[in-house]
Amino acid sequence: MVWTPLADVSAWFWTEHVWLPPNITWADVQPKPDSRKYTEFSDLWYPIPAAFLIILLRALVMRFCFRPLGLSFGIKDSRHSKPPSNDVLEAEFQRARKEKKGCVINTSKVAGELGMRERQVDYWLKRRRLYGRPTTMDKFCETGWRWLCYSGAFTYGICCLWKKPWLWNIRHCWYDYPHHELDADVWWYYMFSLAFYWSLSISQFFDVKRKDFVEMFIHHITTIALLAFSWTCNLFRCGTLVLVIHDFADIFLEAAKLCNYAKLATACDTIFGIFAVSWVITRLGVFPTWILYSTTVEAPQMVEMFPAYYIFNGLLSILLVLHVIWTYFIMKIAYNALSSSKDKSVKDSRSDSSQETCSSSEEDKARQHTKKNGFHSPPAKG
Repeated sequence: MVWTPLADVSAWFWTEHVWLPPNITWADVQPKPDSRKYTEFSDLWYPIPAAFLIILLRALVMRFCFRPLGLSFGIKDSRHSKPPSNDVLEAEFQRARKEKKGCVINTSKVAGELGMRERQVDYWLKRRRLYGRPTTMDKFCETGWRWLCYSGAFTYGICCLWKKPWLWNIRHCWYDYPHHELDADVWWYYMFSLAFYWSLSISQFFDVKRKDFVEMFIHHITTIALLAFSWTCNLFRCGTLVLVIHDFADIFLEAAKLCNYAKLATACDTIFGIFAVSWVITRLGVFPTWILYSTTVEAPQMVEMFPAYYIFNGLLSILLVLHVIWTYFIMKIAYNALSSSKDKSVKDSRSDSSQETCSSSEEDKARQHTKKNGFHSPPAKG
């Protein structure tokens, strides 16, 4: 009697007319005695513990591979130390941080109250702002890990799909659907991709905080939901195409960031240019005109529609919206790089955290001086 309500809920949730096309039952897409294999929902549990193993592997790779590589490029491996304890300055710092944008700490007033020089107060505030923030080495290692994963996933995906008919003719995603046999290489491709995105969604909370934290989190959850839905509905053929397209441009983005942290300006700008072109082609070109067109126009012509199909298309549409938002950031970076005549390095406008926005009055004066005189370094102090 205890399990009856749960069984009823399960039966209601897995209603066949929601998850499968009309006149198709779960028995039709279950493993057959002739060893023909279909996707199984229970497989989706494997990537969750695997995600924690990936996070452990990530820590090892970052420490023993990318950290030495960063040192070879001259990146300093040092932490920001906490300044000496000072209750008054700490209270002023916390107050200013809560006010966020536009806040300015009056260093003259604070220095007078404490009997300190303004430069001492400025130095303390600078160290306090840097304390706990990720170093360039941290960013380099995290970026290197993502580059390695995206590169490996894309390479394996291409090798996996090269002989698959739906890579060359997307209509094979709908021919004889849902009776699509699942190959072992596709199974591993899906499981790794799911585990990797689970690890990204978890590690995002203790990685370098970026301005697009919310958008990136929505992207990870949407991708996981999309993969889970496509797996449950045996739409893995279309899902593999989405994965390959999304991994391609990310390889160049992470490579450009690595060059930026290593101060390889020319290589950074070149790779970023390749990334911008590949992003526009894959995310705003191939994705909507090839995949979304097929799922919204071609699929209804060959498959009777069902509720889960519309959820699948909705998730694809959310990805497209995120692509448009990120394209704005990319175009902004490209515009700033082209319009700047002095700073030739490309910087990711998403990389800096928006948490630390308060400044001291001395730093504010320095920025005003820079803006007025056109200098890229603060004026010398006597």
